[in-house]
Amino acid sequence: MSEAPGALRRLRPEFKEKVWGSTRLAPWYDDAAYKIGEVWFTDSVRGGSDLPLLVKFIFTSENLSVQVHPDDEFAARHENSRGKTEMWHVLRAEPGARIALGLREPVSKERLREASLSGEIEGMLQWHEAAPGDTYFVPAGTVHAIGSGLVICEIQQVSDVTYRLYDYGRPRELHLEKATAVSRPGPHPGKQTVVKQGDESYLLAESAYFRTELFEVAEAVERAGRPEASEILIAIEGRGNIAGEAFTAGQAWLAPPGAPAYRIEAEGTARFLRTRVPSRE
Repeated sequence: MSEAPGALRRLRPEFKEKVWGSTRLAPWYDDAAYKIGEVWFTDSVRGGSDLPLLVKFIFTSENLSVQVHPDDEFAARHENSRGKTEMWHVLRAEPGARIALGLREPVSKERLREASLSGEIEGMLQWHEAAPGDTYFVPAGTVHAIGSGLVICEIQQVSDVTYRLYDYGRPRELHLEKATAVSRPGPHPGKQTVVKQGDESYLLAESAYFRTELFEVAEAVERAGRPEASEILIAIEGRGNIAGEAFTAGQAWLAPPGAPAYRIEAEGTARFLRTRVPSRE
């Protein structure tokens, strides 16, 4: 694929081993010999810091920690970083797979800390049965956990600040003071309502940090970059050709502002997520 300035270019996947990860990565990638928990997409041309958003594929065979992320103000003050608001789009869910978002009822920060130390927090979480196609919006400050048996595409602010509240007895550091300080310990509205748009795409999530849509290609479609903003295109299902080169699920591309038109041709049906930072005008 052309690396000319302004052209659509493929992002590089980086595989990250995690204690809770999985060796079962197909059909997005080849199965692994060790537990891969996350696949991050980075820009091989200009480095990951140039990307407007961080896109990951998450693979789980065990529960992730109960955790929370700070908002921009707290992260800037304490971590010299951005905050972390994110979204999850479920790609695969084994029977009984669950996601936790928020608490079943509001509690004080002091009670949240006590429950984190005792392990009671696991039972206080609001758990949701997960299914392929579900989308969840996770604002900074939301206490959350991803369960086992899931494959998720996560789209988030470019930040890696995570505070653990509880980790099922695993010998990893907890961050109770910062975690309780940034938490909003109460209920969460649950999965997103998908909105069909006039161009036959579907709006999955929209916030000040990202706008993410899903679209399908049954045969072929012409697209072009947006004049005002970069866009990341993520293949989540199917195969075919994009801008004259073969693609498979599990790949992602950056379309810089004003990227010239490109053609997507699918073998059968392919599904993509398309995400960008909204204009602040």
